[in-house]
Amino acid sequence: MARRISRWGRRLALGAAALLAADALVTPVQAGSRLLGTGGVTQIEGAAGGGLSPWGVLAGTASDTEVAVTVAASEAWLDDYGLRVRGVGVNWHDRVELSYARQRLALDTLGGVLAQDIYGVKLRLFGDPLYHPWGSWSLGVQHKRLDQGQALARAVGAKSTQGNDLYLAGSKLFFDAVAGRNLLANLTLRSTRANQGGLLGFGGDRDSGRSLVAEGSLGLFLTPAWVVGVEYRQKPDNLGFAQEQAWQDLFTALFLTRHLSLTGAWLDLGDIAGLENQRGGYLSLQLAL
Repeated sequence: MARRISRWGRRLALGAAALLAADALVTPVQAGSRLLGTGGVTQIEGAAGGGLSPWGVLAGTASDTEVAVTVAASEAWLDDYGLRVRGVGVNWHDRVELSYARQRLALDTLGGVLAQDIYGVKLRLFGDPLYHPWGSWSLGVQHKRLDQGQALARAVGAKSTQGNDLYLAGSKLFFDAVAGRNLLANLTLRSTRANQGGLLGFGGDRDSGRSLVAEGSLGLFLTPAWVVGVEYRQKPDNLGFAQEQAWQDLFTALFLTRHLSLTGAWLDLGDIAGLENQRGGYLSLQLAL
Protein backbone atom coordinates (compact mmCIF):
# COMPACT_ATOMS: atom_id res chain seq x y z
CA MET A 1 0.00 0.00 0.00
CA ALA A 2 2.90 2.34 0.78
CA ARG A 3 4.24 1.85 -2.75
CA ARG A 4 0.81 2.65 -4.24
CA ILE A 5 0.55 5.81 -2.13
CA SER A 6 4.05 6.84 -3.18
CA ARG A 7 3.21 6.36 -6.87
CA TRP A 8 -0.05 8.30 -6.46
CA GLY A 9 1.85 11.02 -4.60
CA ARG A 10 4.15 11.49 -7.57
CA ARG A 11 1.19 11.47 -9.95
CA LEU A 12 -0.65 13.92 -7.72
CA ALA A 13 2.30 16.31 -7.73
CA LEU A 14 2.54 16.15 -11.52
CA GLY A 15 -1.23 16.46 -11.88
CA ALA A 16 -1.38 19.41 -9.48
CA ALA A 17 1.38 21.16 -11.40
CA ALA A 18 -0.45 20.60 -14.68
CA LEU A 19 -3.78 21.74 -13.24
CA LEU A 20 -2.21 24.82 -11.67
CA ALA A 21 -0.77 25.67 -15.08
CA ALA A 22 -4.19 25.13 -16.62
CA ASP A 23 -5.75 27.21 -13.85
CA ALA A 24 -3.39 30.07 -14.65
CA LEU A 25 -4.60 29.94 -18.24
CA VAL A 26 -8.31 29.84 -17.41
CA THR A 27 -8.29 32.26 -14.46
CA PRO A 28 -9.52 35.19 -16.60
CA VAL A 29 -12.59 33.08 -17.46
CA GLN A 30 -15.54 33.19 -15.08
CA ALA A 31 -15.78 29.83 -13.30
CA GLY A 32 -19.25 30.73 -12.06
CA SER A 33 -21.08 33.22 -9.85
CA ARG A 34 -21.91 31.01 -6.86
CA LEU A 35 -19.72 31.14 -3.78
CA LEU A 36 -16.59 29.00 -3.52
CA GLY A 37 -17.27 25.47 -2.23
CA THR A 38 -21.04 25.52 -2.82
CA GLY A 39 -20.74 22.79 -5.47
CA GLY A 40 -18.99 20.37 -3.15
CA VAL A 41 -16.49 18.08 -4.83
CA THR A 42 -16.83 15.10 -7.20
CA GLN A 43 -17.93 11.99 -5.29
CA ILE A 44 -16.87 8.45 -6.23
CA GLU A 45 -19.93 8.00 -8.49
CA GLY A 46 -19.33 11.21 -10.47
CA ALA A 47 -22.03 13.44 -8.96
CA ALA A 48 -21.38 16.64 -7.02
CA GLY A 49 -21.21 16.03 -3.28
CA GLY A 50 -18.77 14.59 -0.80
CA GLY A 51 -16.42 11.70 -1.46
CA LEU A 52 -18.96 8.99 -0.60
CA SER A 53 -22.36 10.55 -1.19
CA PRO A 54 -24.13 12.88 -3.68
CA TRP A 55 -25.45 16.11 -2.18
CA GLY A 56 -28.31 18.44 -3.06
CA VAL A 57 -25.94 20.89 -4.77
CA LEU A 58 -24.87 20.77 -8.42
CA ALA A 59 -21.31 20.64 -9.74
CA GLY A 60 -19.10 23.72 -9.88
CA THR A 61 -20.24 27.25 -9.15
CA ALA A 62 -22.47 27.97 -12.17
CA SER A 63 -25.47 30.25 -11.58
CA ASP A 64 -28.81 30.08 -13.40
CA THR A 65 -27.31 31.73 -16.48
CA GLU A 66 -24.04 29.76 -16.65
CA VAL A 67 -22.60 26.34 -17.47
CA ALA A 68 -19.93 24.57 -15.42
CA VAL A 69 -17.74 21.55 -16.21
CA THR A 70 -15.77 19.58 -13.61
CA VAL A 71 -13.26 16.75 -14.05
CA ALA A 72 -11.80 14.74 -11.19
CA ALA A 73 -9.31 11.96 -10.48
CA SER A 74 -9.58 10.00 -7.22
CA GLU A 75 -7.67 7.15 -5.58
CA ALA A 76 -8.30 5.10 -2.43
CA TRP A 77 -5.90 2.66 -0.79
CA LEU A 78 -7.51 0.06 1.46
CA ASP A 79 -5.97 -2.89 3.28
CA ASP A 80 -6.89 -5.42 0.56
CA TYR A 81 -8.20 -3.26 -2.29
CA GLY A 82 -7.30 -0.26 -4.41
CA LEU A 83 -10.01 1.98 -5.91
CA ARG A 84 -9.45 4.35 -8.83
CA VAL A 85 -12.17 6.73 -10.06
CA ARG A 86 -12.22 9.16 -12.97
CA GLY A 87 -15.24 11.44 -13.31
CA VAL A 88 -16.69 14.35 -15.23
CA GLY A 89 -19.78 16.47 -14.59
CA VAL A 90 -21.67 19.21 -16.43
CA ASN A 91 -23.93 21.73 -14.67
CA TRP A 92 -26.44 23.48 -16.93
CA HIS A 93 -27.80 26.74 -15.49
CA ASP A 94 -27.67 25.37 -11.92
CA ARG A 95 -30.72 23.28 -12.77
CA VAL A 96 -29.52 20.00 -14.31
CA GLU A 97 -26.31 18.04 -13.74
CA LEU A 98 -25.05 15.30 -16.06
CA SER A 99 -22.22 13.10 -14.80
CA TYR A 100 -20.10 10.09 -15.70
CA ALA A 101 -17.65 8.07 -13.60
CA ARG A 102 -15.45 5.08 -14.28
CA GLN A 103 -14.63 3.00 -11.20
CA ARG A 104 -11.88 0.37 -11.09
CA LEU A 105 -11.44 -1.77 -7.97
CA ALA A 106 -8.22 -3.82 -7.83
CA LEU A 107 -8.60 -6.97 -5.69
CA ASP A 108 -5.06 -6.89 -4.33
CA THR A 109 -5.50 -9.87 -1.98
CA LEU A 110 -8.08 -11.97 -3.86
CA GLY A 111 -6.68 -11.18 -7.31
CA GLY A 112 -8.53 -9.68 -10.25
CA VAL A 113 -10.26 -6.41 -11.11
CA LEU A 114 -13.83 -5.12 -10.93
CA ALA A 115 -14.87 -2.11 -13.02
CA GLN A 116 -18.12 -0.28 -13.69
CA ASP A 117 -19.42 2.74 -15.57
CA ILE A 118 -21.86 5.11 -13.85
CA TYR A 119 -24.05 7.57 -15.77
CA GLY A 120 -25.90 10.14 -13.68
CA VAL A 121 -28.56 12.84 -14.00
CA LYS A 122 -29.45 15.19 -11.15
CA LEU A 123 -32.28 17.75 -11.20
CA ARG A 124 -32.35 20.58 -8.68
CA LEU A 125 -35.95 20.70 -7.50
CA PHE A 126 -35.91 23.91 -5.47
CA GLY A 127 -33.97 25.99 -3.02
CA ASP A 128 -30.49 27.27 -2.39
CA PRO A 129 -27.97 25.94 0.18
CA LEU A 130 -27.18 29.42 1.51
CA TYR A 131 -30.35 31.48 1.69
CA HIS A 132 -33.36 29.20 1.40
CA PRO A 133 -34.64 28.09 4.86
CA TRP A 134 -34.80 24.45 3.68
CA GLY A 135 -31.58 24.50 1.67
CA SER A 136 -31.24 23.01 -1.80
CA TRP A 137 -32.99 19.75 -2.77
CA SER A 138 -32.27 17.60 -5.81
CA LEU A 139 -33.53 14.37 -7.34
CA GLY A 140 -31.03 12.10 -9.05
CA VAL A 141 -30.69 8.81 -10.89
CA GLN A 142 -27.54 6.78 -11.53
CA HIS A 143 -27.35 3.97 -14.07
CA LYS A 144 -24.57 1.56 -13.13
CA ARG A 145 -23.17 -1.12 -15.42
CA LEU A 146 -20.54 -3.63 -14.27
CA ASP A 147 -18.43 -4.51 -17.31
CA GLN A 148 -15.40 -6.16 -15.71
CA GLY A 149 -15.81 -8.83 -13.03
CA GLN A 150 -19.32 -9.92 -14.02
CA ALA A 151 -18.50 -13.60 -13.45
CA LEU A 152 -17.34 -12.87 -9.90
CA ALA A 153 -20.50 -10.89 -9.13
CA ARG A 154 -22.67 -13.75 -10.39
CA ALA A 155 -20.59 -16.28 -8.44
CA VAL A 156 -21.20 -14.54 -5.10
CA GLY A 157 -24.96 -14.42 -5.70
CA ALA A 158 -25.72 -11.16 -7.56
CA LYS A 159 -28.93 -11.27 -9.60
CA SER A 160 -27.83 -8.69 -12.18
CA THR A 161 -24.74 -6.82 -13.34
CA GLN A 162 -26.50 -3.53 -13.98
CA GLY A 163 -29.03 -1.41 -12.14
CA ASN A 164 -30.36 2.04 -11.30
CA ASP A 165 -30.07 4.03 -8.07
CA LEU A 166 -32.62 6.76 -7.33
CA TYR A 167 -31.88 9.37 -4.68
CA LEU A 168 -33.25 12.52 -3.08
CA ALA A 169 -30.59 14.81 -1.60
CA GLY A 170 -30.70 18.04 0.41
CA SER A 171 -27.91 20.42 1.42
CA LYS A 172 -28.06 23.39 3.79
CA LEU A 173 -25.36 25.83 4.93
CA PHE A 174 -25.88 27.17 8.46
CA PHE A 175 -24.15 30.50 9.00
CA ASP A 176 -22.19 31.13 12.21
CA ALA A 177 -23.20 27.70 13.53
CA VAL A 178 -20.10 26.54 15.47
CA ALA A 179 -17.68 29.00 17.09
CA GLY A 180 -18.42 31.55 14.39
CA ARG A 181 -17.84 29.00 11.60
CA ASN A 182 -20.32 27.96 8.91
CA LEU A 183 -21.65 24.37 8.94
CA LEU A 184 -22.77 22.46 5.84
CA ALA A 185 -25.27 19.63 6.46
CA ASN A 186 -26.32 17.07 3.85
CA LEU A 187 -28.91 14.29 3.81
CA THR A 188 -29.46 11.75 1.02
CA LEU A 189 -32.12 9.03 0.76
CA ARG A 190 -31.29 6.37 -1.83
CA SER A 191 -33.33 3.54 -3.37
CA THR A 192 -30.90 0.87 -4.57
CA ARG A 193 -30.18 -2.81 -5.22
CA ALA A 194 -26.42 -2.27 -5.53
CA ASN A 195 -23.95 -4.53 -3.73
CA GLN A 196 -20.87 -2.57 -2.60
CA GLY A 197 -22.06 0.37 -4.68
CA GLY A 198 -22.57 -1.88 -7.72
CA LEU A 199 -19.06 -3.35 -7.88
CA LEU A 200 -20.48 -6.74 -6.79
CA GLY A 201 -23.58 -6.50 -8.95
CA PHE A 202 -27.19 -5.85 -7.97
CA GLY A 203 -29.58 -7.82 -5.79
CA GLY A 204 -28.67 -11.14 -4.23
CA ASP A 205 -29.67 -14.46 -2.77
CA ARG A 206 -30.60 -12.86 0.55
CA ASP A 207 -32.63 -9.96 -0.87
CA SER A 208 -33.24 -9.18 -4.54
CA GLY A 209 -35.53 -6.16 -4.03
CA ARG A 210 -34.80 -2.48 -3.62
CA SER A 211 -33.71 -1.02 -0.29
CA LEU A 212 -34.14 2.51 1.04
CA VAL A 213 -30.90 3.63 2.68
CA ALA A 214 -29.72 6.89 4.27
CA GLU A 215 -26.54 8.88 3.73
CA GLY A 216 -25.41 12.02 5.51
CA SER A 217 -22.52 14.36 6.16
CA LEU A 218 -21.47 17.41 8.14
CA GLY A 219 -18.74 19.80 7.03
CA LEU A 220 -17.35 22.68 9.07
CA PHE A 221 -15.75 25.58 7.17
CA LEU A 222 -12.64 26.53 9.15
CA THR A 223 -12.05 29.22 6.52
CA PRO A 224 -14.11 30.14 3.43
CA ALA A 225 -11.87 27.78 1.41
CA TRP A 226 -11.16 24.96 3.89
CA VAL A 227 -13.71 22.46 5.21
CA VAL A 228 -13.37 19.43 7.49
CA GLY A 229 -16.10 16.92 8.24
CA VAL A 230 -17.53 13.41 8.41
CA GLU A 231 -19.64 11.26 6.07
CA TYR A 232 -21.79 8.18 6.58
CA ARG A 233 -23.35 5.95 3.92
CA GLN A 234 -25.72 3.11 4.74
CA LYS A 235 -25.84 0.20 2.27
CA PRO A 236 -28.16 -2.76 1.60
CA ASP A 237 -27.13 -6.28 2.66
CA ASN A 238 -28.23 -8.50 -0.23
CA LEU A 239 -25.58 -11.24 -0.42
CA GLY A 240 -25.60 -14.22 1.90
CA PHE A 241 -21.90 -15.07 1.60
CA ALA A 242 -20.65 -11.90 3.33
CA GLN A 243 -22.29 -9.17 5.39
CA GLU A 244 -22.20 -5.68 3.89
CA GLN A 245 -21.51 -2.78 6.24
CA ALA A 246 -21.88 1.00 6.12
CA TRP A 247 -19.17 3.27 4.72
CA GLN A 248 -17.88 6.27 6.66
CA ASP A 249 -15.01 8.73 6.52
CA LEU A 250 -13.30 11.75 8.02
CA PHE A 251 -12.49 14.26 5.28
CA THR A 252 -10.93 17.60 4.55
CA ALA A 253 -11.33 19.62 1.35
CA LEU A 254 -9.27 22.61 0.29
CA PHE A 255 -10.60 24.87 -2.48
CA LEU A 256 -7.29 26.26 -3.72
CA THR A 257 -8.98 28.47 -6.32
CA ARG A 258 -12.37 28.60 -8.03
CA HIS A 259 -10.93 26.10 -10.51
CA LEU A 260 -8.94 23.71 -8.35
CA SER A 261 -9.76 21.69 -5.22
CA LEU A 262 -8.05 18.91 -3.29
CA THR A 263 -9.85 16.44 -1.03
CA GLY A 264 -8.30 13.99 1.41
CA ALA A 265 -10.03 11.46 3.68
CA TRP A 266 -9.56 8.54 6.01
CA LEU A 267 -11.99 5.80 4.95
CA ASP A 268 -13.59 3.04 6.98
CA LEU A 269 -15.54 0.84 4.55
CA GLY A 270 -16.05 -2.09 6.94
CA ASP A 271 -15.90 -5.66 5.65
CA ILE A 272 -15.85 -6.11 1.86
CA ALA A 273 -16.40 -9.55 0.27
CA GLY A 274 -15.44 -11.29 3.50
CA LEU A 275 -12.22 -9.34 4.03
CA GLU A 276 -12.50 -7.49 7.33
CA ASN A 277 -11.90 -3.88 8.36
CA GLN A 278 -11.12 -2.23 5.04
CA ARG A 279 -9.61 1.10 5.99
CA GLY A 280 -7.24 3.47 4.26
CA GLY A 281 -6.55 6.83 2.68
CA TYR A 282 -8.30 8.72 -0.11
CA LEU A 283 -7.20 11.61 -2.32
CA SER A 284 -9.15 13.43 -5.02
CA LEU A 285 -8.11 16.27 -7.33
CA GLN A 286 -10.82 18.30 -9.13
CA LEU A 287 -10.61 20.92 -11.87
CA ALA A 288 -13.66 23.13 -12.46
CA LEU A 289 -14.24 25.29 -15.54
